[in-house]
Amino acid sequence: MIRVAAVGDIHLGPGSTGALRPAFDKIHEQADLLLLAGDLTRHGTAEEGEVVAGEVAGLGVPVVAVLGNHDYQSDQEAEVTAALDRAGVTVLEGEGTVLNVGGVRVGVAGTKGFGGGFAGRSGGEFGEPEMKDFIRYTRRCADGLRTSLTMLHEADCAVRIALTHYAPVPDTLAGEPLEIYPFLGSYLLAEAVDEGGADLAVHGHAHHGTEHGMTGDGVRVRNVAQPVIGRAFAVYHLPVHAGSAAVGDGGVKAGAGAAAHKAGIGG
Repeated sequence: MIRVAAVGDIHLGPGSTGALRPAFDKIHEQADLLLLAGDLTRHGTAEEGEVVAGEVAGLGVPVVAVLGNHDYQSDQEAEVTAALDRAGVTVLEGEGTVLNVGGVRVGVAGTKGFGGGFAGRSGGEFGEPEMKDFIRYTRRCADGLRTSLTMLHEADCAVRIALTHYAPVPDTLAGEPLEIYPFLGSYLLAEAVDEGGADLAVHGHAHHGTEHGMTGDGVRVRNVAQPVIGRAFAVYHLPVHAGSAAVGDGGVKAGAGAAAHKAGIGG
């Protein structure tokens, strides 16, 4: 059994130093890895990124993250990512990473994702170029997630997890105003999860939503926005599929196409 800790929407900034560290310091006793589901900062500044990095550095378990919309606010997402990278956090966008968790291959595919709505009440690539760009961006995010999950399958991962900021299903948005559902997620992300295959999908973003949901093909979805889970992190237990090999220490990160081959995934 793999124990997955996850939280999103922690919104750290100046004055937040040490807010989560006491709980995170004990995370190795409760979980095998930590997922951060975006909106790690308040306004996406480099300074705030350093605060987040300090909270999650040296925890004794692998930490994998995606960014959220708040982390893009100040156009310093590269600086936020760099701060997390220096702290040993793997930040994903349209990529997957393979971790060695007690000799078990655990694959995480990640993207921020974007909005657009859900089946029957969603935006489409029609009309003004701005609307087309909106939905095409979401589709690119979903395509990256699908490709990464597929690669993790080819890498013989015993556990596969989809990590996003935006929601893949409306189930976990229950409690949010219906009018803003199109800005909280997209069914395209759920299609990517189902087609690529995953044991768990984790997201944040919907502060007033619900923790539990499911894709059309039965993949468990969990909204781990901190206001929803009401604690420093939630822990989920995932069974290990038989017949999968281990990977070397440190894991492997890869995007689509040639990058995956160069990183050694797929063999």
